[in-house]
Formats: sequence, C-alpha cells, structure tokens
Amino acid sequence: MSLPTRPEPSSEGEALTVAGRFEAHRDRLFGVAYRMLGTVADAEDVVQDAWLRWSAHDREAVQDDEGYLVRIATNLALDRLRSVRVQREAYVGPWLPEPVITTPDVAAHAEVAESVSMALLVVLETLSPLERAVFVLREAFGFPYTEIAAALGRSEASVRQVGTRARKHVDARRPRFDARPDARRAAVDRFLDAAVGGDINELMAVLAPDIALWTDGGGKVRAALRVIHGAEKVVRFFLGIIGRPYQGVPPDEWRLSWADINGAPGLVLEGPDRVLATIGVVLDDQDRIATAYMVSNPDKLHAVQGGRTLTD
Repeated sequence: MSLPTRPEPSSEGEALTVAGRFEAHRDRLFGVAYRMLGTVADAEDVVQDAWLRWSAHDREAVQDDEGYLVRIATNLALDRLRSVRVQREAYVGPWLPEPVITTPDVAAHAEVAESVSMALLVVLETLSPLERAVFVLREAFGFPYTEIAAALGRSEASVRQVGTRARKHVDARRPRFDARPDARRAAVDRFLDAAVGGDINELMAVLAPDIALWTDGGGKVRAALRVIHGAEKVVRFFLGIIGRPYQGVPPDEWRLSWADINGAPGLVLEGPDRVLATIGVVLDDQDRIATAYMVSNPDKLHAVQGGRTLTD
C-alpha cells in the first residue's frame, strides 16, 4: 500500500488558503498537544503530523476546521502518550514536564495559566491517557462533551464519566492555594538572597516545613533521584549547589533572570552559552515555598533556550 501524498494546490491562492486555515489553529493544536504530552518536541511533532493529515484530506468536506484539527491532534497525542509512558517509567529520577515560556496573556488569565502550570502537569501524569485527553479538552479548553465524544470516538455518557473521574482525581492532588505572582516572586527573591548569603535561618523561614523539591536531571546532570521532602533537606541540597561550579560553569558566570514559565513567574539559570536550569515554585497560604520544580535535563531546556512560547 502506498502512502498518501500531499496534493498539489491548483493555484497559489488555494495554497495560501490551505495553509492559512491550518495556521489559524496552530497555537491551539500545540496547546492541546503540550498539555497532553508535557514536552514541547512531542507537541510540535503532533502539530506537524496534523498538518500532513490536513493537507492530504478533502478539506471541502470539513465544516468545522477547529473541531476537525483538534480531533486529529488529540488522537495523535493519545497515540504518542501511550508509547512514551513506558519510557517515562524507566526515567532516571523524577520526571517533570518540559518548561516552556508563556506570554503575558497566558499569565493574566488564571484558568489558562493553571492549565499549563508545572504543578497541574505533574498531576496529569498520574491520569490514564484517555482521562488526560478528556480533562485537557474539557477543563483547559472548555470543549463540550458532545465534541469530545466525537473526537475520541466514544459515547457522550462514557466521556462524561471519564471526565468526572479525572476531575476528582486532579482536584484531590492539585495545590489548594494559588499565590499571587508578586508573592511568588518575592518568596523566590528571599530564598535566593538567603542562599547566596548562606543565611540558613532565613532559608528555613521562606520554606514550608514540608516542602517538596522536584529535580529533573534525567540522569545527565546532577539532581536528586527522588523528590526531596522537608525544609532541612532542601536547604542542604541548594547549599550544595550554591558557591561551586554547576554543570561545569563557575558561579561567577551564572546569570539568573525572571521569565513567565508555564503561566507563572519562574527563574532561568544560564551559563555563558546555554540554559542550565529553570526553577518554578508553588506557595502555601503563608507565602512560603511549598513545592519547587527544578528542571536541569538539557534535553528539556531547548524550548526555553530558543525562546519558544506558548500562547494558548
């Protein structure tokens, strides 16, 4: 059986129309795929595969471009998610989603920002692929169950059941307090000042006693092999990094900057020629750092390095 080939447009105008209709929904397709997969490269592959299917399809029969393309992207992401789950089970150390720069528009909308937050994406990793697909389409993008059922080839009743189960699972595990961006930034500033100054008392004050630190090095750079729990252990981990070369880069060549990462203020640690790590935090109701996510696996920093942004 021969593979379908991309049909040649009959005119330049038709080519622009074909591409334009797809480009109008590219950001949304990437947003769906990223939330389902947690990695930028996989999400971009899904978008590219969706384009190939779109360009080979009889587009005159498509009445709803967005619905059709989201259906394609969702099922492509589902297939990919089922295959990568096995790889993630063998991952060295905690697996974290790939950080991505988000636009101010994303950060300004609380529900959109939460849907790409590191904390929520970590929770979504505990769902089945089907539950994750339904949750993303329903909770992040507000698609009606009738459209989700059509996209997944299932009955509306079964999709509703899956959605309810997924939402209860997520609600039981997601952070219960959503700090203001300025409070989050102030807490991290206090933490950095105390760490650089070696002020252990101040470090302990800015951390919640039961803080959880996730460090994702993927077995390629120095990182904890398990989630670190407790303020004293977290302080020891960071003091072990501060003041000595990290990934071969001495401290006087480090550069720390703020960026909107996954819908919230986050830190980017850079060396002279590359991004070394990103750090994001979740605060408790006393503005203490309750959870911290540090991604240093170089394979997961290409998007931040290249300035790839998520807008939807």
